[in-house]
Amino acid sequence: MFEKLKLTEERFEEISGKLSSPDVISDNELYAKLMKEYKALTPIVEKYREYTAAVNDRDGAKELLEESGSDKEMKELAKAELDDAEERISTVSEELKILLIPKDPNDEKNVIIEIRGGAGGDEASLFANSLFRMYSMYAESDSRRWKIDILNANPTELGGYKEISFSIEGDGAYSRLKYESGVHRVQRVPETESQGRIHTSTVTVAVLPEADEVELEINPADIKTDVFRASGAGGQHINKTESAVRLTHIPTGLVVECQDERSQYKNKDKAMKILRSRLFDRLTQEQNDKIASDRRSQVGTGSRSERIRTYNFPEGRVTDHRIGLTIYRLEHILNGNMDEIIDALATADQAAKLSAQGDE
Repeated sequence: MFEKLKLTEERFEEISGKLSSPDVISDNELYAKLMKEYKALTPIVEKYREYTAAVNDRDGAKELLEESGSDKEMKELAKAELDDAEERISTVSEELKILLIPKDPNDEKNVIIEIRGGAGGDEASLFANSLFRMYSMYAESDSRRWKIDILNANPTELGGYKEISFSIEGDGAYSRLKYESGVHRVQRVPETESQGRIHTSTVTVAVLPEADEVELEINPADIKTDVFRASGAGGQHINKTESAVRLTHIPTGLVVECQDERSQYKNKDKAMKILRSRLFDRLTQEQNDKIASDRRSQVGTGSRSERIRTYNFPEGRVTDHRIGLTIYRLEHILNGNMDEIIDALATADQAAKLSAQGDE
């Protein structure tokens, strides 16, 4: 590990020198690329230098201890410095291991979230709306202030959503929300239930890293475009012009519809954003599937069909089945206060990756 860190420090110094070079400064693309790498290496190098400083302090304290002879006061001072240095070395070593975990290249990306009602009819659609509200409140909280843009929505007459797709733009959005992919189960008594029986419904959530045109080039000849009239809940026409857009990616069969905007151009632009991200996600999933199962985190983003969480209203609890976490503050979480769950998932993911590193 420390040999790797020494090489990292050398690369950091090399980039630092290049960033002040006129040739690099005049090349915007190269400068941006090097600056991105420089920022990524900075916390690792700073922590490594903190480690080497602690090692130097430990070695100095050992020398002082050997030279103190019969001087009791000097020995006590040297012993205290030695204990302090060894404690710092232990702490910083663990922090370095975490910093050296390979980063998910998508972590800093914006995301597209797709929520669809599953089993449970109207109750599933209503809960799809509850999840959309939860993610919106989380994204718009004072600590984040991320931007939300609805890309496509298929509302129901009761105020739910058969499906809704929206983008969230903000620093590290994917790194926080990637754990939400999967099946979310709700257990509650519907308002229409006269006998007071608890119903179980499901909603599927897909979190896709937003892909830009540079990362994924789509051949226009591979896309079939259809336009049609947008419609609202109950089939009522909300637009007399053919502004809704349906894109079909012929090679994969992926179909995306967008009718949220009154402008056909805007709907097509949003549909392309969803299509590009779905294709990028498919490529990413295929690459991940090639990785041996014992070398990847078992928390991660999970399978789209995996039941990841249960929201039980009678008991006021939320249970995340991947890590066995149960929290009895259901309304608090549905109001967007999700950090406790996300932090626990991120910690479990980090621990799994550290364990995988140790096995290699």
